[in-house]
Amino acid sequence: MNRTRYAFAVFVVAILPGSFLALAQQNGSQQHPMTFFITSVGLGKGANLGGLAGADTHCQALASAVGAGNHTWHAYLSTQARNGQPAVNARDRIGQGPWYNAKGEMIARDLAQLHGDTLDLARLGNNISKLTALTEKGEIVPGLNDNPDPNDRTWGYASAHPNSNRHEMLTGSQTDGRAYTDSVDHTCGNWTIGTDESLHSVRGNEGPAAQIGLSDRNGGGNGSWNSSHPTRGCSQEALPATHGVGLFYCFAIN
Repeated sequence: MNRTRYAFAVFVVAILPGSFLALAQQNGSQQHPMTFFITSVGLGKGANLGGLAGADTHCQALASAVGAGNHTWHAYLSTQARNGQPAVNARDRIGQGPWYNAKGEMIARDLAQLHGDTLDLARLGNNISKLTALTEKGEIVPGLNDNPDPNDRTWGYASAHPNSNRHEMLTGSQTDGRAYTDSVDHTCGNWTIGTDESLHSVRGNEGPAAQIGLSDRNGGGNGSWNSSHPTRGCSQEALPATHGVGLFYCFAIN
């Protein structure tokens, strides 16, 4: 009996370190749940997203489809003060962070780091890049110089070639994540306009447009992730003219 107890005790002592090590390794490799993504598809109506509510619903549906519907999701979009309604800042509707992509990589720990609110944070930057700004499916969004083609600035081509450049994210925001305060329409009628009389120039302020950011931080304007330049219009046909298809950022607010 004593020999049996002794043998069992030796066996326990021998396996415990390995068990603790395996547990520690398992805990150390646990992945943070996804709390940030880029929409894998747009709504197909240009910049008419059905307002903020429609955009949020799209975020929620895409997240739910991949098992992340337990969070409340909001689109990173600003609206301007119009028709007696106050402006809404994108940064004020996405929670406090931290946010992680579909692979568990941290995008930013809080709003200040996300937007570079101080000089030091602006120098440090957030972790949004081509390799980290993933869709809800964990896929990279094709960016500048990916599969270049002279026709990739048309919706007909972009809709048939999912690997064409589509790095423009609708935001309607300034670099600090706040809404514009001038009289120019930077949000396509607060995300309700999806048609155009004609395409206009990027810098001409000739009609409603949507301010965009670049998910790969590479391209025209200042290369900002959230406020690089306007589109040439609001329709689904207009967005690809500057390499967008109507995608946007989604953040979990809880």
